[in-house]
Parts: sequence; C-alpha cells; structure tokens
Amino acid sequence: MSGEIIDNFYAIIPAGGVGSRLWPISRKDRPKFLYDFLGTGSTLIQSTYLRLVALAGDGHVLVSTGERHVEAVREQIPALKESDIFAEPVGRDSTAAIALATAILARRHGDDIVVGSFAADHVIRDQRAFAQSVRQAVAAARAGYVCTIGIAASRPSTAFGYIQQGEPLGGAIADAPDAYTVRKFVEKPDAATAQAYLLTGEYRWNAGMFVMRAGTLLERLKEYKPVMAGQIARIADAWDTPRRDEVMACEWAGIEKIAFDYSIAEPLAAEGGVAMVPGGFGWDDIGDFNSLAALLPSRNAQNIKLLGDNDSLVQLDSAGDVVVADGNRTIALLGVNDMVVVDTPDALLVAPRARSQEVKDMVKKLDQNGRDDIL
Repeated sequence: MSGEIIDNFYAIIPAGGVGSRLWPISRKDRPKFLYDFLGTGSTLIQSTYLRLVALAGDGHVLVSTGERHVEAVREQIPALKESDIFAEPVGRDSTAAIALATAILARRHGDDIVVGSFAADHVIRDQRAFAQSVRQAVAAARAGYVCTIGIAASRPSTAFGYIQQGEPLGGAIADAPDAYTVRKFVEKPDAATAQAYLLTGEYRWNAGMFVMRAGTLLERLKEYKPVMAGQIARIADAWDTPRRDEVMACEWAGIEKIAFDYSIAEPLAAEGGVAMVPGGFGWDDIGDFNSLAALLPSRNAQNIKLLGDNDSLVQLDSAGDVVVADGNRTIALLGVNDMVVVDTPDALLVAPRARSQEVKDMVKKLDQNGRDDIL
C-alpha cells in the first residue's frame, strides 16, 4: 500500500553540484537545492527528504553532500543525525557519492538492503504515484536488477537524457507489473532526434533515479571500476571509526570523477541487468531558468513569470519574460520579450530564454576571468 514504509529500504539524496545554469541565484556556497524556487514553503532538498522519509521511514533517508554544505543541510533538515550525512571534501560525481553511501550502509546493515538514489533538486507533484513507482523499483531491485524510473516525456526536450525500454518484465516480477528491461541510455539529443524518440513510444526521460540491492551495486562496481571499488571499500571500512578523516584524505581525491550512468547503468544495461519502471507522477528538473518558468504561474496576460517581490517589477510592451528579483531594485522592462532577467545584490544576468542552458557557459567565462567572488 502507498502509505506503508518499505521494509529494509534506504534512500540516498545526492546533494552535489552547483546548479550553474541557475546562476546568479545558485552558487557554489549556496546551490539550488537549498532554495524554495516555487514558493511552497519548503526548499527543494526539504521537499525531497519529506517525500522519501514517507517511504523509507525515520533514519532511513541519508544525504551525500559537500563539506561546505553540511551545516546548511542540517539546518534545513534538523531530523538528520550526524551519521545520516556523508560529507565529501570535493565533488567526485555521482558514482563515488552513491557508491560510498551504499558501501557504508552495507557495512551497517548488510548487503541485502535496497538503496535508492534520488536527486535533491527535483520537483514531483504526485506523491502517491511516485510511491507506487518506487515500490515497483524496489521489487525489481530485490529480483537482482539495478532499476531506474523512466519519466513520461511530455515534450521533445533536449535538456534531458533518454532511456529506451526493452522487453516487459511484469510476468517475472510479481510486485513490479510495469517493469521493462532497459535497452540503452541515450545522451541529450538534438531537437529532431528528441522528436523522433517521442514518436516511437519507446523512450522516457532519464531522471537519474536508481534503486538496487547494496550487494548488487558493490559487485558491479568491482567488475566495472575495480580501482574505485577498492578506494570506496577502504573509506567505508574506516567511516565509522576514528580513522575516517585520515583515510578520506588519502583516498578521496584520487577517485575517478564519473557519473553513475556511465560507470554502472550503461554497461549493465548492455548485459540486460537494468530494469525500468515507468514514472508518471509529474516530474520536473529545475535545470535552468526556462524550466523554472514552466513551473511558475503567469503574473499577467503577457505571460510574465516572476520569482521574488511583485512590487519590484514594472513592464510595458513586454511579454514572455522570466524575472527573478533577489535584490531591492525596481526592474523595468520596456519592449523586452522572452528574456531572462535575474537581479541579485552583486550580479545581474540578462539572457534570451532560448539560451537558458548556456548560462553554464557564462559561469565558465566568469571563472576564467577570475570572478570566483560571485560564483
């Protein structure tokens, strides 16, 4: 049932990355998962935690984040104990984050536990449907698969990766009637390719949600990334001992920086070891200002989207703009259409909405120019 706690299930929330496409709101010291972008009263990571604790139970939701964010995470989620946070000195991408958390949990609770990785910055509208998908994913994981949740694609987006579904598994896994094998994972496509994917009915968005037995992941890590597996094992062995800091200092910086999709999911899918459960629960990844705009209500008939103080914006002959007001100045738009305007006390961004994904390139440019003070 959707309201019951899933037995022997642990949820990991990787809270890494800077969210550079949402600069100058999201920054290194305060990334996007610490913000309430939608005005719900909960930040993205708070909403994620509440969504998962309803399924896994108290003490079964853990956060993997950078050392510089530990204090903010604990402030936003007071229920987290010190042992519930896995702090990284520097980011080494999702494989290291997920594998280390899994290895530590396996040492605490055994290899047969099921772990799920769910990003800290996603928006999910239908908790009941989400719970049903997670329960099916757990069933597939207990059957030996690494299971992902494929999001129903509502448009031919070029901002997301895709999953191609294979053969149905429902007959083989009683508690996962909607599960399929995964044929392959596909990188972010161009617009024409994305449209072609939708027409086939075989592709879903890849939201980076993965559910698996701890033992399954650790075995596959040894197979595909044996050097990393050894490094992770040594850190996990020392984690709950006085030697943690010493071993982390010795091992962590040398771990390969690689996404979970590349290191585990893609090669395992080629062997038939990845399953997919469809997810139709109203999912969004606030990846840039254009995707944020899709989640904000229109301020007026001109489809102006505003995050911030309503009194700070005046527009004339302007339409389709996204405005984020994080400062105290009045923002006046005259003859400005389909633009992004983000005003903060120390930085102002102005860009076409169509180029929202390229804000990341501006962040790189500022970094090259030595402007770390505003990054």
